[in-house]
Amino acid sequence: MSDSTLTAASGAALTPLQQLIEMGGPVMLVLIGLAVTGLVTFFYLMVSGAVFAPRMTRRLRSALEQWQQQPARQTPEQIEASSGWFARANPLAPLMAYAMSARLDRLDPAALREELARRSQKALQPFEAPLKIIEVIAALAPLLGLLGTVMGMMAAFSAMAASTGQAGAAELSGGIYEALTTTAAGLVIAIPFAALAAWIEFRLRRLNTTLNDILVRIISTRLPAPEAAAHQVAATYQASEEPAVHKHRVAHAAG
Repeated sequence: MSDSTLTAASGAALTPLQQLIEMGGPVMLVLIGLAVTGLVTFFYLMVSGAVFAPRMTRRLRSALEQWQQQPARQTPEQIEASSGWFARANPLAPLMAYAMSARLDRLDPAALREELARRSQKALQPFEAPLKIIEVIAALAPLLGLLGTVMGMMAAFSAMAASTGQAGAAELSGGIYEALTTTAAGLVIAIPFAALAAWIEFRLRRLNTTLNDILVRIISTRLPAPEAAAHQVAATYQASEEPAVHKHRVAHAAG
């Protein structure tokens, strides 16, 4: 059997992945590892974002509207009394409850804003590391592809030099084709991951804007004056005591 027949038979036995590694060499292995890492990171980010990302649910929207109409201690208590695990995993709920309780406790506005900014950043911090990994992959993939191309071109011209200038055009073009494979693979990996990184960054900015809008609406709600709140509590206490006093007076008159 001729050498060409052996090469064809061995090439037919190779899988597409093995053919890529055969053409690209060790740089192609690194690119494949980057692609797998990026996909795993993206799916992890999607799953964790669906569970732990701040989200405005119907219950929280109703509590915010109730707070804006009439700020009261029962509103943050209702938010903290969440029933399901999925609802408790939402970081927006404790953030809103803290902001409402701090407002009712008359916390210093400057200190409250700093604390809310710190807690908001902490709520979005788990999604920054996966975003950074995807951005690094999108930046490194074309550079690694270019490195593989340079190494392949060096090997091709080294083989041509070793053949004392007798290398044919087919051999030279074949070496260049194999060298350019890594550049194509690097671009194929970099382009979608660059688009994913831009989309994830846009989503994080929208989440940050939503958090700021909700917290500003909470802390800008006008609270009743302390005197008015005290009069309201006294009126409620007096209204609850009036039936007992009335019964006592009726019993005294009957006696």
